[in-house]
Amino acid sequence: MAIAEFFLEPLTYRFMQSAFITSIAVGILASTLSVVIVLRGWALLGDAISHAVLPGLALAAVFNIPLTLGGALAGIISSFAIGVIEQKTRVRNDTAIGIVLTGAFALGLVAISKLRPTLDVFHILFGNVLAVSTYELQLTAAVAAAVLLFFGLFLKEIVAYTFDPVFASVAGLPSNLLHYILMVMISLAVIASLQTVGIILVVALLITPGATAQLLAKNLLQMFIISIAVGITSAIIGLYLSFYLAASSGGTIALTATAIFFAAFLAKRLTASAVSR
Repeated sequence: MAIAEFFLEPLTYRFMQSAFITSIAVGILASTLSVVIVLRGWALLGDAISHAVLPGLALAAVFNIPLTLGGALAGIISSFAIGVIEQKTRVRNDTAIGIVLTGAFALGLVAISKLRPTLDVFHILFGNVLAVSTYELQLTAAVAAAVLLFFGLFLKEIVAYTFDPVFASVAGLPSNLLHYILMVMISLAVIASLQTVGIILVVALLITPGATAQLLAKNLLQMFIISIAVGITSAIIGLYLSFYLAASSGGTIALTATAIFFAAFLAKRLTASAVSR
């Protein structure tokens, strides 16, 4: 097979064209938030929110309301619950996250088993971007555009809050408001990623691009650029692997992001060893 044919054949299918557009949008969306998640040490929080949307999805299916609305509400409520538990008790942040994560996910499983909504649990958990609808594509693009717009308008405030929330509060910035807005955005990113990588594997795109960028970047701007580049590259390579290997698209995208991280890690170590000699 010629190289040109290898790259062009998947694009001859309409469903693959939609899959590429959606996956790239998710890659940009998740990798932008990934920088903040990594710098703030919110990896576990991102995992918690991704699991916490399950009961909202189940109840939305039962009451015949949009899954995106139910999932977003569940993610937002869980974010607030974590904050309340941490602030009103002596429980540490990681403990509060663990309580909400397991409780919300268990509630979702109970709701699905008891109410038995018409919900494809496998695709919710692991995604199926090859079956993405026009509505889901538009939703993903809209959420990605909203997040990029917010970051573009309030980047200085986000950076100040990310590196030093206490200083941001003293300087008069609404730290609590920024905190919850970012929580809402992570919840929306999880919902927008449902069809692409699912609520389990979305954590890979919310953490790994930012972690890779942290290895390689020398400043914050570089970190955003590298993170987004990793997110887009993971989406594209992952979809090609999914097409030719007939494998799970969510799995191949997440594995590609992980492989890029370890490649960057090894390259950095080899470079450091060469310089030290």
